[in-house]
Amino acid sequence: MARIVVIGGTGYAGAHFVREGVSRGHDVVAVARKAPSDPIEGATYVQGSALDVAGLGDVLDGADAVISTISPRGDMADKALDALSALIAKLNGTSTRLGVVGGAGGSLVAPGGPRLFDQGFPEEYKHEAQVGIDSLELLQESGQGVDWFFVHPAEVFGPWAEGVRTGEYRDGGDVIVRDADGNSTISGADFAVAFFDEIENPKHRRERFTVGY
Repeated sequence: MARIVVIGGTGYAGAHFVREGVSRGHDVVAVARKAPSDPIEGATYVQGSALDVAGLGDVLDGADAVISTISPRGDMADKALDALSALIAKLNGTSTRLGVVGGAGGSLVAPGGPRLFDQGFPEEYKHEAQVGIDSLELLQESGQGVDWFFVHPAEVFGPWAEGVRTGEYRDGGDVIVRDADGNSTISGADFAVAFFDEIENPKHRRERFTVGY
């Protein structure tokens, strides 16, 4: 059993991570600024923010992995990178793995590029996609003291396309995963499966990868 801390554990992706971790028998701690309206049985909930790592006390200490689901939306629109920087600094020099939720925009559309972001990406999603791209750069520029991995979901991912847990997905490396018809999708539950598979059986140390069906 591993101790897993999920930053943003009451959000869409975060709640899926918490549920998947508990179902695998891990000790899961969900950190969020507000108490959950529908807590997942077996998880521990802590109110706090990645913007105040010191205020989290010893929550992160000794964790086997920390998963960051920080999203640049609402009052975090211009603070998400600061929060990720604080987590990187906190975990530097420890054995704790840092898993970060990215966006589809930074995925390559073919080996060697270009990125999906550079292919007529919708204007309304560009800020969020750019923060995801900048987050990956932050991780890539961090020293060897941070054991991180960064996961791009498929192009269609979110509560508007919930899907179901199949326990299956494909790892596309740097390239966005599409099916034979050109569709790129992943359910929230299977996105969580990919994260916990990586935590339990590491294949991407200080690397990014894409997931989809």
